[in-house]
Amino acid sequence: MIPFPEVKKNFGFGMMRLPMIGDKVNMDATKDMVDAFLAAGFNYFDTAHPYLGGQSEDAVKECISSRYPREAFLLADKLSGGCFETEEEILPLFEKQLKKCGVDYFDFYLMHAMSAGRHEKYTQTHAYDIAFELKAQGKIRHVGMSFHDSAEVLDKILTDRPELEFVQLQLNYVDWEDPNVQARQCWEVCRKHHKPIVVMEPVKGGSLVNLPEKAMEGMTASPASYAIRYAAGTEGVFMVLSGMSNQEQMEDNLSYMTDFVPLSDAEQQLITRVRTLYQAQHRIPCTACRYCTDGCPAGIPIPDVFACMNDKLCAQGEPEKAYAAFENNASACVGCGQCEAVCPQHLKIRDLLAEVAGAF
Repeated sequence: MIPFPEVKKNFGFGMMRLPMIGDKVNMDATKDMVDAFLAAGFNYFDTAHPYLGGQSEDAVKECISSRYPREAFLLADKLSGGCFETEEEILPLFEKQLKKCGVDYFDFYLMHAMSAGRHEKYTQTHAYDIAFELKAQGKIRHVGMSFHDSAEVLDKILTDRPELEFVQLQLNYVDWEDPNVQARQCWEVCRKHHKPIVVMEPVKGGSLVNLPEKAMEGMTASPASYAIRYAAGTEGVFMVLSGMSNQEQMEDNLSYMTDFVPLSDAEQQLITRVRTLYQAQHRIPCTACRYCTDGCPAGIPIPDVFACMNDKLCAQGEPEKAYAAFENNASACVGCGQCEAVCPQHLKIRDLLAEVAGAF
């Protein structure tokens, strides 16, 4: 059951990994994807101010809000901790987001990437109170949060702020029992507090799409279909986001989410086998969100470097050739640590870059 009646179906368009031409969003390709998404009966879009260096919100305006009536789509945006420091900066930032997206209100507004430290910051700056005041004014319809920390921290935040209406969690079949992500434990906390769940990273930044051949044995559909249907079939989940980058991915996702059917028992058993094979590869659990790259003083494309390492571990592709093409590779790291401060996965990036430099 979907707890918000305005939400048509349980599948959303995450606008963090849009099609690109160089470092610019390919607006024409994005428009085609938006058209296909809405034509299939879906209506939930998810963005954030920092996504794609600010271009994601611009894409919302150019590809959605300027082309469709407001009632045709639902829009989720976020209050990102890296975009404000004081209470006085929050409202101007919010108004800027509305303007960039070309809308008068947000259907869903999230406290972004909440953790113990961010909860303290958002409390001290009265960010929660401001969000609910904006809701009272009609500029926000629903207030929730996205979350990247331990189940214990999630329980504290929901206890402190019971008025939050929903939680966005990283949830996929590999992270379900991962001790670092604690997906199952966080899911249990949401169920305890009766909070509906939005799922992010159902394919773990593409990792569950690019599986080794042995892992795909027995699959009769795309690897993405198993991962997204796994997340969508989890009790308490009302929305699964997919960060699609091209029309082919859009069409694949729509093919099994238009008339959604949860995984069968046999498919669940297949997923269990895939999980075991995946975990045996000891991949770097990077989801390629790219939060780490914006402020890297050495200009290292960290997610791409890690992808080469994962390909090397899995004996896939030509990782040495790809790695050699980077202008700035892992050995260029100056050890500043800014990447680790913003990583939602809490990776020890500096140590990992040293390992990658040694491996190549």
